[in-house]
Amino acid sequence: MGRFTRASALAAVVLSSITSTIASSPSIPTCGPGSPCPASAPCCSQYGQCGAGAYCLGGCDPLFSHDFSACVPAAVCKTEDYKLTSLDDVQAIDQYLGDYSSTNWVSSGQPTKYSSGQDQGILLTMAQDTVGTLLQSTHYVWYGKVSATLRTSQGAGVVTAFILMSDCKDEIDFEFIGVDINHAQSNFYSQGVTNYNNELNLTVSGDTVSEDHTYTVDWQPDKLTWIVDGKPMRTLNRADTWNATANRFDYPQTPSKIMLSLWPAGLPSDGEGTIAWSGGQIEWNSPYMSDGYYYALVKEVDVQCYDPPPEAQVSGSKSYVYTDASGTNNTIKIVDDVVVLKSLLASGDNPNFDPNASSSSSSQSTGSSSSGSSGSSGSSGSGSGSSSGSDSGSSSGSSSGSDGFDQGSGSSGSGSSGASGTLKGKEGRVVGGSALAVIVALGAMLIL
Repeated sequence: MGRFTRASALAAVVLSSITSTIASSPSIPTCGPGSPCPASAPCCSQYGQCGAGAYCLGGCDPLFSHDFSACVPAAVCKTEDYKLTSLDDVQAIDQYLGDYSSTNWVSSGQPTKYSSGQDQGILLTMAQDTVGTLLQSTHYVWYGKVSATLRTSQGAGVVTAFILMSDCKDEIDFEFIGVDINHAQSNFYSQGVTNYNNELNLTVSGDTVSEDHTYTVDWQPDKLTWIVDGKPMRTLNRADTWNATANRFDYPQTPSKIMLSLWPAGLPSDGEGTIAWSGGQIEWNSPYMSDGYYYALVKEVDVQCYDPPPEAQVSGSKSYVYTDASGTNNTIKIVDDVVVLKSLLASGDNPNFDPNASSSSSSQSTGSSSSGSSGSSGSSGSGSGSSSGSDSGSSSGSSSGSDGFDQGSGSSGSGSSGASGTLKGKEGRVVGGSALAVIVALGAMLIL
């Protein structure tokens, strides 16, 4: 599928809710190959737009931002089994300023607690005139075994996803199309460049909607395996991904956040190819909706971190930063930098900027450090296999923005307090995506 097309369509849906505001404001800078963000709006979002605040947190593309330090350092991997039975560990993305010691997940859209007897989890909901819900980890994974137990959504134009996504758009996917409830689509991308040969359907025993299934990504420096209910279904060897033109491996190799999302790929504003891929235009009076929304049920996310690859530059244990625009294994450094923004108008270059604080007249700071919870660069579990050879050279070809999953909703929030009882239609749905509070970030831009 054309990732850039889908990402652009989703961004357009969100932006439509603030069209009148933007119409009377200066144009929003864009970013991409050969066009980095300006100092006044230093952070490049996965939508290819420049801003501050949320754009400088998870999803900030260091390759096209004003400089590498504009993006807040990414929290290192943390081995943990997350039982998603409440919203206590979920913070609305428009409230999150980078303090990963206070929350393990951020959300946009409307996540909702679900409880029916022993059946508990978080619903990812999607009502009409929204672009769904996104749940995103605050800690990144740089090789590891990540499993999500969930039930997917159903219906034409409805997509559920569980993905790993790096800030420079390396991506590992499980996607679930609402008209095909017997398969999971496996896919991968390297720096957002579309390759239509990377997608492969995996057969799921039973169906993805009415039954719990556990989907696992076993991501090692030299191979990548997609697993369903403990059964390996597909393996990609890094050695088979060499791109002689770009002089690099087209293999996911940079620290990635975990993303679970539900989003509409069948909106009339989406591209024809995206609508066809998702099974047709979405219906807003579908029998698969309950209480006015589509929904996916996520119950558990288990993370086992592997050791960093041999090429890693290690001078600390708390965060990942990029040191070179090639965005390869050997350009990632593990450091002790922990940056928490003072406001949604701040950035990694100027983390203390807060126009509403009486003391905010302080000049630019090189970083606002806090102790935070660290997690370890080589948390429990060890990487099996080392990378064969170091990646070098810069990527060629245009980055087409790898984000069918970049999505959010017209409003962001920590979600509803709860839903209980039996839901109508088939229960459960999950999708991976990253819609980094478009409204919040654009609001910051308008003020800047």
